[in-house]
Amino acid sequence: MAFIVKIDGPESFEVAKECVKGVKITTDIPLDANARTKDVGATMVITGKILTAVDGDPFDSTMKMGLWSVVPAEKADCYRSVTVEYVAAGVMERKYTFPNAFVIDYEEDYGDEAGVGTFTLTIKQKKDKFDKVLVEGGYTI
Repeated sequence: MAFIVKIDGPESFEVAKECVKGVKITTDIPLDANARTKDVGATMVITGKILTAVDGDPFDSTMKMGLWSVVPAEKADCYRSVTVEYVAAGVMERKYTFPNAFVIDYEEDYGDEAGVGTFTLTIKQKKDKFDKVLVEGGYTI
């Protein structure tokens, strides 16, 4: 099983497969709703390990996520297209695309015991572009 995370924007990058350990996708509906509402959102939480940069690359992909998280709202590149693919045994189980995603939280944690850091990236799809979210899967690659 593998997660393939691609973030496209002014500086596109792919998060190393070895880094990503989990992905959680949620559809956000207000808890006080008594019927289907138009006030729907989508959130994605990506977690994993921070690995040392290799091959002379001074910026590992997790650092690029951190840099994206501090882009101010006034800049258009705070919105990026994020695609997450979950592949198991050669089958594309799920492929999620948030074409207008923005960072709502980014955390890095370090400890001296394991010798490796962890990250948590939380993104949301821009609410007025919710209908552009794609969910695909169930095919052999």
